Amino acid sequence: MSLVAKLHRRFAHLVRELAKFGSVGAIAFVITVVIGNGLHTGLGVGPLTSNGVATIIATTFAYLANRYWTFRHRDRTGLGREYVLFFALNGVGLVITELFIGFSHYVLGLDGAVFYNIALVIGTGVATLFRFWSYKKWVFLPSSAPSVDPASGLPEAPAAPDVPGVHRADVQRLGHPLDARAAEDYAEI
Repeated sequence: MSLVAKLHRRFAHLVRELAKFGSVGAIAFVITVVIGNGLHTGLGVGPLTSNGVATIIATTFAYLANRYWTFRHRDRTGLGREYVLFFALNGVGLVITELFIGFSHYVLGLDGAVFYNIALVIGTGVATLFRFWSYKKWVFLPSSAPSVDPASGLPEAPAAPDVPGVHRADVQRLGHPLDARAAEDYAEI
């Protein structure tokens, strides 16, 4: 088997996820640009506020599209848990983008639609790298990951086996999701 075929077979799932994630991200980016520019240049709303409002709307779209299309093959660990984590991680992504926009507008004094959009594109690019990595790690878990308690959002401990002479303290504790058993389902970037 050729090296290219081996690589394709090994990373085909990651390529599909990246393509879907990129498609969803492109649509969410268009939503962000249209609404952000409409608010900032059309209605005179400040650059950070207009980007914040636009990002919240685009994030709602992105959550639904990623949950039901991009990562639909992954376990569902509770809508509430996923939703809260998704929006929290998007909050970090929003802060990353806002830093670029704020630096451009308030520190460098670059005002106007062109500079706003340049900062938006660069900030969104950096934030997208963070989002893809964090969604795969914390929000949309692989099917072999430990089950998650819907109430707490934490991994459930494995049941202790009923083996004579073995005490509960002797049973190996639940490890990190990247233990050898689940390592194949996690794609490293």
